Amino acid sequence: MNDSDVHLKKFQKELSAGTVSLALLAVLSKAEEPMYGYLIAKQLERVGEGVLSGKQSALYPVLRNLEGAGLLDSFVEPSMSGPPRRYYRITEAGRHTLREWVSAWRATRDSVDSVLLGILE
Repeated sequence: MNDSDVHLKKFQKELSAGTVSLALLAVLSKAEEPMYGYLIAKQLERVGEGVLSGKQSALYPVLRNLEGAGLLDSFVEPSMSGPPRRYYRITEAGRHTLREWVSAWRATRDSVDSVLLGILE
């Protein structure tokens, strides 16, 4: 792996840290029912165009952190096809936080886009 690859991987890791949390809250805010991890990951793959980069295991610590912060609730239900499943749903605090994060994301995206305007075009 060359230096360029190392720098790109580090940048992608740093960039994804907050965006995964934002995407998880967004998916759960649109869900009509609580969802378990695998369904959330599949939804992110379907609409998120690589936000997880194929790392479903990275989802679970983020879900636990969001729950610990009071942004998600969870409960466990038995499963007919395997181990019990933990279902997640967004809380009112999570919805409020999501609105703030969306505003911050858009402001950051617009600011960075304006700085990058004209580069590599």
